[in-house]
Amino acid sequence: MNKRIIITAACFGVLAVILGAFGAHVLKKILTEGQLETWQTAVQYHFYHTFALLFLSTFARFKNNLINISSYCFVLGIVFFSGSLYLISLKDVLAIDTKFVGPITPIGGLFFIFGWVGLLLAAIKDK
Repeated sequence: MNKRIIITAACFGVLAVILGAFGAHVLKKILTEGQLETWQTAVQYHFYHTFALLFLSTFARFKNNLINISSYCFVLGIVFFSGSLYLISLKDVLAIDTKFVGPITPIGGLFFIFGWVGLLLAAIKDK
């Protein structure tokens, strides 16, 4: 197993649980329903791709560069996609202008797609 990927996934997993609980218990009182839905979407994709990272760690024995590329894509996807949605959800609370944050969300989505394509190609390449 790839220790770097497991440690990264564990850190992202801890963060996802904290942010999910924060949204359910603290932000529920101060965000609108739409903002809370956006927060929940961020947490869901954060978790999905944390589990994807854990799955990638099982492929480490194959010494496949595509697995490493996929792991970096999932990390960047979590940071850009979920991170931007977290900020968009909190725009009123933090009093920030999110017009520059919004375009980052689809970039994060592209990183998620690249990560999954990398996993697909790694599986096809594996003997």
